[in-house]
Amino acid sequence: MVWCSGWRLASAVSNCGGLGLIGAGSMHPETFEEHVRKAKLATNQPIGVNIPLFYPQVDALMDIILRENVGIVFTSAGSPKKYTSLLHDHGIIVAHVVSSAAFAAKSETAGVDAIVAEGFEAGGHNGREETTTLTLIPRVRKETSLPLMAAGGIATGKAMLATMILGADGVQIGSRFAVSQESSAHENFKNYVVNSGEGDTFLSLKDLTPVRLLRNKFFELVRQAESSGASTEELRQLLGKGRSKKGIFEGDLDEGELEIGQVASLIDQVLPVSEIMNNLLSEYRAARTELQNSLSYQFDTE
Repeated sequence: MVWCSGWRLASAVSNCGGLGLIGAGSMHPETFEEHVRKAKLATNQPIGVNIPLFYPQVDALMDIILRENVGIVFTSAGSPKKYTSLLHDHGIIVAHVVSSAAFAAKSETAGVDAIVAEGFEAGGHNGREETTTLTLIPRVRKETSLPLMAAGGIATGKAMLATMILGADGVQIGSRFAVSQESSAHENFKNYVVNSGEGDTFLSLKDLTPVRLLRNKFFELVRQAESSGASTEELRQLLGKGRSKKGIFEGDLDEGELEIGQVASLIDQVLPVSEIMNNLLSEYRAARTELQNSLSYQFDTE
């Protein structure tokens, strides 16, 4: 959710009954602090933050979290072992994002409070295992008794129900909210997602840092480089700096890195968070009732 989930989106989700997360991966420390403070003014409900642990100024972000009394932290892209104890010492709940059952077990050993299991359908940075969400959730459920959230490929109420049947206690949703009115992403990016079709996202740069991208001019350059056997250093030079900002935040649909999940093809409107939340919960409840009625009918007729 880099360049998408600032204080407006996070506070809107929390105000609608979810847990909004500020995505710190695209923020300098002073910007992150500003967004945390604005979010706290915009909602009286809990909010959280997501901290990619490979972030070069992660210690500065942690200092802000402690100073601003942030209550919930989601860590990702690294080992949670270093910071979990520090956060716990300040009464902060820690969830960690994983892409495999093995990492889930290690995260539990590190002392985290909850696990987010993210399948490779997800947008943005991804696991190298390419395990789908429907395969990952039951595998992780076997490895841990911690509260488990499913992520990757979830943009509907029916998908929420499916992951819970497989063992998840809740869900984390990114792409659907990246294309909300409150998202800080550029309108060009949002409209490009809305107009995308099935098969328009690809997991790329696996030898460097796996990321799911929408097809565009930059993606074609990456694909050509990879097919010609480009080295890791050559791919790093091609990626350069600021590619995701250029694409997602500034709306450069040719040269920018357009990160989004496979569910992009299911997103056909830019909607306010309130409507997205209502749609998700209404469909989830209807699907759950339909399933319960179907099971009751089967048992009654046997």
